[in-house]
Amino acid sequence: MDAQEVERLIKISKEHPLMPETYIPWQTEPKPEDIFLPEMLTSLHGLEIYDTLTPTQKLELGRHELVQVIASYSWGECLFCLFMTRHILTLPSDNIEHRFLLRELIEEFRHQEMFGQAILKIGGKPIKQSRMHKFFGKFSNKYLPADYLFMGSVSVELVTDVYGDHARRAPNIYPVLKKMFDLHSIEEARHILFTKNLLKTYSEKAGYIKRTLYSYVILFNILFVRTMYVKKEIYERIGLENPQKLYKLAARNFKKKFSETCLTDIIQFVDSWKGLNGATRWAWRWVLGAKV
Repeated sequence: MDAQEVERLIKISKEHPLMPETYIPWQTEPKPEDIFLPEMLTSLHGLEIYDTLTPTQKLELGRHELVQVIASYSWGECLFCLFMTRHILTLPSDNIEHRFLLRELIEEFRHQEMFGQAILKIGGKPIKQSRMHKFFGKFSNKYLPADYLFMGSVSVELVTDVYGDHARRAPNIYPVLKKMFDLHSIEEARHILFTKNLLKTYSEKAGYIKRTLYSYVILFNILFVRTMYVKKEIYERIGLENPQKLYKLAARNFKKKFSETCLTDIIQFVDSWKGLNGATRWAWRWVLGAKV
């Protein structure tokens, strides 16, 4: 890492912090024309049933699914904080990387609080994780080495950032959400320096087998996130009939949409260190519908 550049980033973090308490207009209430999530990102958009929904049901679909997105955002940040806490213990206190990571941890914890406040602001209630999700989360946190945690957390960040970019650019997005995604994007741009440097360190040391394992860890992290977005309970909440049938239709629809909308950056990321190979490409195609 370029020491001078890192010192500059540390100085910006200290002298010009973006505080969610003041940066985001929490007092602003949604206007009738405001939306919570662009239509194209909702699970039912593109299906015939979507055209039969009332404007209120479409709005509520976006609100509930955005809550799931934010909740997974927060989960990804928690995962990354866990990795950084493990990694920082290996560095001396006066090390410049140690000092930078402390600033990043401070900002990441603020992000998690911000996401929780945003969920409360829009009256959201995240749906509890399934047994599979709980097992995967506990297993990852307890047993995966630091480098695998790093790969998994970066992949969650890349996927959820796609949602953030689409949402903050939507012309009629609720202002509280726009400023939340703006703040996150600005601070993550600083964090990416450390991420790229550490990625280079891990990937250069990894042989074929380890790169293959990295690829599978990322694949299952993405599957974890994607299956958090589409939930039968959401269709029940907005008053739709046959929620189980809708869930099956929506899951297939969203898998295709997710592949087309959210996987470009993550595929480039994995391919940059040769994580897409003969042992992994089939799984990316079959599990995620990726065009690789």
